[in-house]
Amino acid sequence: MTDTAISLTSVKKSHFKRIGLMGRAGKKSIITTLNELIHLLTRWGLDIAIDTNTASIDGIHIGGRDDHIKIVPRGRMGEYCDLVMVVGGDGSILQASTVLAGTGVPVLGVNRGRLGFLADINPERLAVELSEIFAGEYHIDERFLLKMQILGSDDNGHMQVFHESYALNDVVLHAGKSVHTIDFKLQIDDIDVYRQHADGLIVATPTGSTAYSLSAGGPIIHPNLDAICLAPMHPHTLSSRPIVVAGTSKITINIHKDNRTQPMVSSDGEASVPLDNNQTLLITKHNKSLILLHPLDVDFYQACRTKLNWSLYTEEFSLKDE
Repeated sequence: MTDTAISLTSVKKSHFKRIGLMGRAGKKSIITTLNELIHLLTRWGLDIAIDTNTASIDGIHIGGRDDHIKIVPRGRMGEYCDLVMVVGGDGSILQASTVLAGTGVPVLGVNRGRLGFLADINPERLAVELSEIFAGEYHIDERFLLKMQILGSDDNGHMQVFHESYALNDVVLHAGKSVHTIDFKLQIDDIDVYRQHADGLIVATPTGSTAYSLSAGGPIIHPNLDAICLAPMHPHTLSSRPIVVAGTSKITINIHKDNRTQPMVSSDGEASVPLDNNQTLLITKHNKSLILLHPLDVDFYQACRTKLNWSLYTEEFSLKDE
């Protein structure tokens, strides 16, 4: 039986009938894979929803656009789809998470990035691997997000939210373009933790523990854990180490009055916003989560082995018994 026949059989049995496609410009390979998906899903008779950002990428072949293909605003993709396929790397899935968290619509990543901890599908084997997904050979993975708020008083002395954003990976306090360290105070659940001089602080979810936090010396946290990691960036003390706290923790950061630089805050690497001395950075768990869909042969430790180059040993140092 051909791959096409296997795929058509799977599609008829699958409860995924309306497929969303998302990607972003910048790499020719992403455009190629998006076009392959449009062709493949159309041939299988599935309804397709493409967000306006993706549809506007130069080189995307939507064709004559019949009733099976819709162009919808990115923020409403969850209303039109049973499953959303994101083509790119983990950064593309981070962007998708902001609009799909809380919708209940699972996200499947087609890896066209560098590491791809979240994107599992091999673009060279689209028909075969998607047929397995449609046949029900997958597992669901729920990831929580962080909510970041910058709080302060307005002109009348009333507390208000000056900025709010969400992060699947991390919220990062950093010094922007300055070469000075930041002088800040940390509280967890209203209990004083420390006053720190550092280049910044990375507050990461388990999902983000294999991203920027890992580069700062933070621990790898299994995604099933309800935990948050706080990893200082180049702290001005040898005793400062990352700490892991409960996922329900309320994390509060205030800039000390003696601080000499302009601190900035970014969620998942998006545009940074300033944090002033008279403001408070509040980080808590978001009440909406993202649902990821993985092939059965993909697990977290397998991803660590392949993405982080674990178990790269020669025959002389093989762990297997002779």
